[in-house]
Amino acid sequence: MPVTSRVTVTRPPEIVASTPVVTADWRTTLSPLTVEGATLRELRMTDAPSLAAALAAQQVARFISTPPSSAEGFERFIAWTAREQEAGRYVCFAIVPEGREHAAGIIQLRQLEPGFGVAEWGFALDSAYWGTGLFQAAARAVIAFAFRRIGVHRLEARAMVANARGCGALRKLGATPEALLRRAFLKDGEYTDQMLWSILASEWSASTQPRVH
Repeated sequence: MPVTSRVTVTRPPEIVASTPVVTADWRTTLSPLTVEGATLRELRMTDAPSLAAALAAQQVARFISTPPSSAEGFERFIAWTAREQEAGRYVCFAIVPEGREHAAGIIQLRQLEPGFGVAEWGFALDSAYWGTGLFQAAARAVIAFAFRRIGVHRLEARAMVANARGCGALRKLGATPEALLRRAFLKDGEYTDQMLWSILASEWSASTQPRVH
């Protein structure tokens, strides 16, 4: 599922609300996250061929920045992600569905201000896994990681207005549509409208508190 425009490139997991804890461990080692139906881990060079096949497909690529056109291009992207992670500016998880060895998609986080207080995220997933619930489970785990491990305060996403599936997925995750960004995204030589979505750490924590009846 291509959810957000800027990708440089069933049951959600139980999340317990807590005060965000900022650690530097993620800069050197990105510990795997396990969700229903998949593992989220660091990208590996061996993921390049599967990402090239999945993200270059027309139904995925039409809503995101043009991805690399070859496995070699994705190898360069993977090397870049490692350097940016080490510098503390960027994190990229590979989405590896259960029963597979290689990535079928990615979820990325990048800082919009020094210190990662405000961040932008983007995601894309092989269309074979659309509608399976895999994206929602993976996205919720990465949201929790951003708020509780990195210490993000505000998480933003930009999605093409024409991407109804992606905007619906963001709304289901609890994101708030804040603004229409007119002609903000260049795709295939044409500028298109985007919607700016946000999730705040305080709102996310409140939404995960158990309800008392």
